Amino acid sequence: MKHTFLTLMFLSLAITACGQNNNPVPQTIQPTPSQSEDQLLQDIGEMLLVGFRGTQLDDKNHIIRDIQKYHVGSVILFEYDAPTGTRHRNVSSPSQIKNLCNDLQKYAGGNLLIGIDQEGGNVARLRTRDGFPRTMTAQASARGGDDSVSRNAAIIARELAEAGINLDFAPCVDVDVNPSCPVIGKLGRSFSSNPATVARCASLWLNELNRQHIIGCLKHFPGHGSATGDTHAGLVDVTKTWKEIELEPYRTLIDKGLVDMVMVAHVINRNLGDELPASLSPAIVTELLRNQLGFNGVIVTDDLAMGAIASHYGFEETLRLAIVAGCDLLCLSNNGGGYDPNVVPHAVETIQQLVQNGIISADQIHASAERVRALKKKVATSHK
Repeated sequence: MKHTFLTLMFLSLAITACGQNNNPVPQTIQPTPSQSEDQLLQDIGEMLLVGFRGTQLDDKNHIIRDIQKYHVGSVILFEYDAPTGTRHRNVSSPSQIKNLCNDLQKYAGGNLLIGIDQEGGNVARLRTRDGFPRTMTAQASARGGDDSVSRNAAIIARELAEAGINLDFAPCVDVDVNPSCPVIGKLGRSFSSNPATVARCASLWLNELNRQHIIGCLKHFPGHGSATGDTHAGLVDVTKTWKEIELEPYRTLIDKGLVDMVMVAHVINRNLGDELPASLSPAIVTELLRNQLGFNGVIVTDDLAMGAIASHYGFEETLRLAIVAGCDLLCLSNNGGGYDPNVVPHAVETIQQLVQNGIISADQIHASAERVRALKKKVATSHK
């Protein structure tokens, strides 16, 4: 295991106090404290998926500082700003979003994941009223058959590619267990109540995204389609409504090697885990998704500003639990009940302290960062 700066400092003091060095640190293997701290800072930055305000960048926008000083590796864009209830937070037109994405990549040296929720229909940050193509919900596209699903996905993939967005938080592979679910069934976000149909439609979606060199993300693990509540508003327990079939799309697509990223929901599911929301549960994130289903890609939390998390867990506690659970990418949307321009420095300082206190290992942080870096390399290589 790599030593943190604090560990090395105590070791050095102990050796000096004894007046001799019977167990010298091998300098060819062990990095210096400054190198170790710099690597940790870069690794933490790769784990952060950050939201910000602005349809264009200027020197006062904190996201520039976050990218350049704190090495933030991923951003998430929104059309609507929830804290103020106003539109055009990041998106106002096709030409504007393209310029914004180009500028973001310039500040990041072309090494940024730029993500957005573009499922189509009711869940679309690129809206028809702002000049983007009209799209269908997953449910509506599936009713038209496989060709319909592929056409809808192709339209979305092309508009994302033209905008410079390389990560789509879609497709939604929630099985339509409860058509009255306020955030899945009622919005037409599920392809079907049949898990095999969901998996087939999702594979068509992923194929179209891949054609345009865009990363897809399956959501919302381990299944949100049976819920009766909305995790945006508060805790949602699916223990009594969840069905085993809700895992089947994930299992099928992971086995086929089609999945690069999975988003974990904030639902509580005691069938699979414990009292914690899935996104904070080691039993669901690491044991089930990573170990049992064999997923080796990037695991991202659903938005940590949502009511299910923000109303019940403190900021430090949330970060600690999500990382300990095994999540690689932490979604700090800044688009919940409030807006904090210093959310990134706060997060970085918190995670650094967790490492220094031995609560989280630097090795785990590095492993998560390496998964994100590998995903970025895939995007870069596909463009060649």
